Amino acid sequence: MQIKDYLAKPDKTIGQHTEELIISLEIMNKLGYIKDEKIYELSKKACEYHDLGKANKEFQKRVVSNKKLKFNTSKEIFHNILSIYFIEKENFSEEDYLRICHAVLYHHNYCEKPSEYICDNKELIEELLSEFNHFKIKKVALKKINSMTLDNKAIKIKGYLHKCDYSASAGYNVEYKNDFLEEELDNLMNDWKKKNPKSNWNDLQRFCIDNRNENIIAIAETGMGKTEAGLQWIGNNKGFFILPIRTSINAIYDRIKNDIIKNNKLDERIALLHSNSLEYYNKNVNVEDQEEIDIVEYNNRGKQLSMPLSISTLDQLFDFVFKYQGFELKLTTLSYSKIVIDEIQMYGADLLAYLICGLEKIYELGGKIAIVTATLPPFIKYLLRNIPFKYAEFTDNNVRHNIKVIDDSISTNDIMEKYKDNFRNKKANKILVICNTIKKAQEVYSDIKDKLSREEQNNLHLLHSRYIKPERAKKEKEIIEFGKTYNKDDEIDINNGIWVSTSLVEASLDIDFDYLFTELQDINSLFQRFGRCNRKGVKDTEDTNCFVYTKVNSIRRGNSGFIDKTIFDLSKNAIEWLDGKITEQEKLNIINKYFTYENIKNSDYMNEFKEKYDSIKEIPPYEFDKDKVDLRNIMAEDIIPKPVYLAHEDEIDEAERMLNEDKINKLKKLELIELINQYTVSVPYYKNNKKNAEVYKKVKVNKYNEIKIIDCLYDDLGYREAPNGVKSTNFL
Repeated sequence: MQIKDYLAKPDKTIGQHTEELIISLEIMNKLGYIKDEKIYELSKKACEYHDLGKANKEFQKRVVSNKKLKFNTSKEIFHNILSIYFIEKENFSEEDYLRICHAVLYHHNYCEKPSEYICDNKELIEELLSEFNHFKIKKVALKKINSMTLDNKAIKIKGYLHKCDYSASAGYNVEYKNDFLEEELDNLMNDWKKKNPKSNWNDLQRFCIDNRNENIIAIAETGMGKTEAGLQWIGNNKGFFILPIRTSINAIYDRIKNDIIKNNKLDERIALLHSNSLEYYNKNVNVEDQEEIDIVEYNNRGKQLSMPLSISTLDQLFDFVFKYQGFELKLTTLSYSKIVIDEIQMYGADLLAYLICGLEKIYELGGKIAIVTATLPPFIKYLLRNIPFKYAEFTDNNVRHNIKVIDDSISTNDIMEKYKDNFRNKKANKILVICNTIKKAQEVYSDIKDKLSREEQNNLHLLHSRYIKPERAKKEKEIIEFGKTYNKDDEIDINNGIWVSTSLVEASLDIDFDYLFTELQDINSLFQRFGRCNRKGVKDTEDTNCFVYTKVNSIRRGNSGFIDKTIFDLSKNAIEWLDGKITEQEKLNIINKYFTYENIKNSDYMNEFKEKYDSIKEIPPYEFDKDKVDLRNIMAEDIIPKPVYLAHEDEIDEAERMLNEDKINKLKKLELIELINQYTVSVPYYKNNKKNAEVYKKVKVNKYNEIKIIDCLYDDLGYREAPNGVKSTNFL
């Protein structure tokens, strides 16, 4: 009996399973995703060898048994270990032999230290292999195999093996071809030309089209079509669009889905990658229109990185920098992809360190990178110095903003005076207030509310991240509708209202207000905030439309607090002389003058960046457990406020009961989890420690996960900590 005829799975021989892997490898090769012929040949050999160890008698007993027999550590050896004994050293150069052995040996993570495991189980290994032709492996060879973990060719071979193995085992396509994006973008332009015959791709978008084979940095002001530019740069290639805020990701996914690919072959073209993607699909993909789509299957395709275009958060892709066992799959996928990074300046020091570390490795392995952003401080450009970029700025001398800088705390009296004056004079009166913290936004909202009549209070709104999901979604929809530039007659939309918010609205929402009152945070954030006022540049700028307050009480000294003091002081110095109109080019000049590496190299921000960057570089391969790696803000957790729970107690309790039943299908489970999750709020851990918050009870989602119900306040202000001695009862 030939070894390929032994079973790899209950319904599949080793030969059949191997053939499926090679078919997947051929798909990637034909798509041009394996650019090195030698890497292709070695990956093919790794596929052929990877499961030969399953031919051992103990595995065969288990695979044919009707009972679920457990792996017996006293009788059996993990198949990935046995498989390397079938690799014939004489057929390869020493380095290539070691690379194939490394891919095969580590394609599963059944034991932490395979070399030690092999040395401790020599006799059992020999016994299980005795009926097959096999080769000896010396201890020195095992050490050399382990030395391959950071060899770039070995990383790719193992990455391709993982992709092929997961694809074959799960029964999904390893990659879907991008043969549609350029044509769909042309169709989009044709649609625009029907409305305006003069429509054409602008200089930014032409730059991206002309430099598809280059790594690029493109600086472009708000409203210039950066999304279309990034998509044009990706072209008909595999691409990832990475943004810092989930709301932005959902919005771009919807735009591409509805306006560019127009829901055509959705589940073979575009994926959403963030922690709530399945929930988002379930709510926003119309299954009646997309009859062939299985939502769970669609989500899985995205998670397996097989879709041609993915819109993603950083944490879904760049956790590979921790070099956990299996990191090679993501890194290899990114090495043949094009990655667009949008609004890079919005990342904190830690995430920026992970991002730049990851981009350097992607570039080293052959991936292409585009950074498309409204502003790029020179210090970030300096931190990217290890990657050669083609750089271009796209600005003009348009004036959208007339600024007044006020050396004081943000004033509700000023806001009210402007609102009342506009109302009396029947002027455009959409006022946006942006605070640096949720607590400050709640205070400002409450203070303004006290100054308004009951009728006027209908025009006052608050938006931040600590509302339960349906409320936040409703508020986001309302602010987008309120903040539109034009009405249905294509005239500038005139309305009265005040929205108080936080940095949440800086980049995530397409809104256009008449006036902005904001606290100073840092200059990049400030100019992002300006972009929410007179966004399209079609409103009058003769009077002040942006009021900046420079006294804030959230400055970081050391490692605690909110804003880096060095960066805040530089920002304050940069704008304190401003008074009146400012062009887009002048904004860039300010950033380029003040935010050099020299000016911030000793800041807390840069110290944190260096510490994270160096620590990531020094992590040994396979030390981290993948399940414990989380690039998202690990300092936050989802909780249910007690007043929310009490208002929906029966519904939540029934969902919990059904979730913990034995027989429940995936879609129903998803709906129940979604039902519970809609009542959650993401809150920093420090707000939920025993001193600050009392746990009322816990909702058990499954045997591993539960959600705390926290005794806190929840009303029109959203989540707030309960003052000492105050117990929440219901909505206030």
